Amino acid sequence: MKEQPVINLEAEKKEILKRYRALLSACKRTLEKGDKLLIRKAFEISLEAHKNMRRKSGEPYIYHPIAVAHICAEEIGLGTTSVVCALLHDVVEDTETTLDDIRRLFGEKEAKIIDGLTKISGVFDQSSSLQVENFRKMLLTLSDDVRVILIKLADRLHNMRTLESMKRDKQLKIASETLYLYAPLAHRLGLNAIKTEMEDLGLKYTEPEVFNEIQQRLKDTEQERKKFISKFIEPIKEILEEQGLKFKILGRPKSIYSINNKIKTKNVTFDEIYDLFAIRIIIDTPPENEKTDCWRVYSIVTDFYHPSPDRLRDWVSTPKANGYESLHTTVMGPDGKWVEVQIRTVRMDELAEKGYAAHWKYKDSANESQLDDWIRKIREILESPEENAMEFLDDFKLNLFAEEIFVFTPKGDMRTLPIGATALDFAFDIHTKVGEKCIGAKVNHKLVPLSYKLKSGDQLEVLTSKKQVPKEDWLGYVVTARAKGKIKDALKEERRKIAEDGREILERKFDHLKIDFTVSNINELATYFKLNTSQELFYRIAIGNIDLKHLKDFSQQQGKIVHRLGSIKKAESAPSLEQMVASARGKSDLLVIGENMQKIDYKLSPCCTPISGDDVFGFITINEGIKIHRVNCPNAIQLLSNYAYRVVKAKWTSQELISFLAGIKISGIDEVGLVNNITKIISNELNVNMRSISFDSNDGTFEGTVMVFVHDTDHLTELMKKLKKVNGVLNVIRLDGNN
Repeated sequence: MKEQPVINLEAEKKEILKRYRALLSACKRTLEKGDKLLIRKAFEISLEAHKNMRRKSGEPYIYHPIAVAHICAEEIGLGTTSVVCALLHDVVEDTETTLDDIRRLFGEKEAKIIDGLTKISGVFDQSSSLQVENFRKMLLTLSDDVRVILIKLADRLHNMRTLESMKRDKQLKIASETLYLYAPLAHRLGLNAIKTEMEDLGLKYTEPEVFNEIQQRLKDTEQERKKFISKFIEPIKEILEEQGLKFKILGRPKSIYSINNKIKTKNVTFDEIYDLFAIRIIIDTPPENEKTDCWRVYSIVTDFYHPSPDRLRDWVSTPKANGYESLHTTVMGPDGKWVEVQIRTVRMDELAEKGYAAHWKYKDSANESQLDDWIRKIREILESPEENAMEFLDDFKLNLFAEEIFVFTPKGDMRTLPIGATALDFAFDIHTKVGEKCIGAKVNHKLVPLSYKLKSGDQLEVLTSKKQVPKEDWLGYVVTARAKGKIKDALKEERRKIAEDGREILERKFDHLKIDFTVSNINELATYFKLNTSQELFYRIAIGNIDLKHLKDFSQQQGKIVHRLGSIKKAESAPSLEQMVASARGKSDLLVIGENMQKIDYKLSPCCTPISGDDVFGFITINEGIKIHRVNCPNAIQLLSNYAYRVVKAKWTSQELISFLAGIKISGIDEVGLVNNITKIISNELNVNMRSISFDSNDGTFEGTVMVFVHDTDHLTELMKKLKKVNGVLNVIRLDGNN
């Protein structure tokens, strides 16, 4: 038996008090009369309620609520009510304290927030599919009181900070959920610091090797960066001081997650990323001078360094939908290096770091109304529930977390839509009836089709016709949840009307053949044609998809129709997903790839082409057995966060005799004999079989793709190392299945 560590209760008591005092000091700036007593009361109730509980790390459970309350006070800037609720956020769920006790001891507002937090604690339940209903509850509580979500984000951030003590599969699940939902939610609420930390921690647990490598590279280049920043800042500082501006200048590296994103999306190496850090100039100036002073600073910076004309972002004149305001430009700094410069005021900086919680401090009506607009959009999506849980979630993410574009009506009113929105999305955004009757649009006075993708600054006039009705292919033209929902509603209604006609046709046919028009006979017929519902049967009859001549093959016995070849056998029901999960997991809860597994069919997923040695997991599909995905597969975060219950841990056995197909992308300077040198290394030195090779050269550079059969990741790494040494080759990367 494992020996239990000796617990020093006295030392723990001291530590709890120390953490409680640190919490009080973080609350100082918002404390009013009587607040300290309320926080003390909440702390004592939480301490008593959790006294016999410990976290997975072995620490007293009370450390967690104190830490969550501390994040709320210090990092989000919330007040006493939120601190009280954060201290009590697990009490109702985990202990005998009830909501009525909270209401009696603190008040209605606190009880309501804690009720919201208790409801959403089960949003991601391990044992069932993604509980969209619970997720909807979470969003509805957001539209009641945004503090529920802010406390939930603080709770999730602390869980991410203490993920070390969890098992690997739990780490993967929690980190994936965080990247999939919580980080975008923090971003949408303008909590930049929390979003960045969540993303970095998410990467640390989903792709530890990648995280550690980038972290190490940032450490190695730190001194060089500091020198460069002070060299860059020097001349600007002088002029800003001369102009009498109060300011501070910071140079900070980009987050590890965003660096990794650039490496992936732009297919570049760490060394090729030119904007590894950003210079931030924060000026202290009264609200009426903010815009003018930001542009003054811009002018000073660009007097010294040449700006890149296509890299200017003005979020001072039109803030982002999450309230973010700043002026961004990329300039050519010393030593021929591009540098991103962000210019903002103290107020803008606080809003960028602390988001909407800070808006209350400034009571800026424009920003308040933006939050109201966002909450109104959430209500709208929740009111037209999507049957398909995944579609609902994807629509939600796309519409509420996506970056926006700004477009204008003919009268000059500004509308915000997600990037990728089309002319048809715009029509539905104006009004459902305008969308349903839309036949096209004029963008900047030129005629465009419904599927035209809008760009920021476009001015639109929608063209309509009374004869127009929504079509099935419209669903491929729109990205907003509102437009999708309205088109689906209209199509359902149209389908229902057509099905009514089909019902009448069938009723007449039954009448003619002297068959009773009963529910059981209709269902029997639907089963014969392998259809799920009677409405589908009626619809297909109406559009001529089903030939009713088949009815002659039926006779009626005691009021029931029977096929002349005997009664209709219903298809054997396929094993349920739960049965598949149980059979795949077996007793060991670990899928060993390469062993002779009975009755379990698995395939290597084409979206990420895993090979032996990759960190992988099995995903149980409904029709294709188990699919093996790499942990860093483009679809992994979505699968792990939404369908954790269908994920099976997996590891490789020795795969010496098996070859896996892997893709390599090679680029560099075109030289004579280069392709010959590359193929020699692949075929002769490492005895690797090639399936295909394609090279394309353009003005002295080349890019090629080679598909090869390898045994495992070591084999592939060795091959890539050798290819990098070939003269002229500058870059060698492994392809994902979707590259």
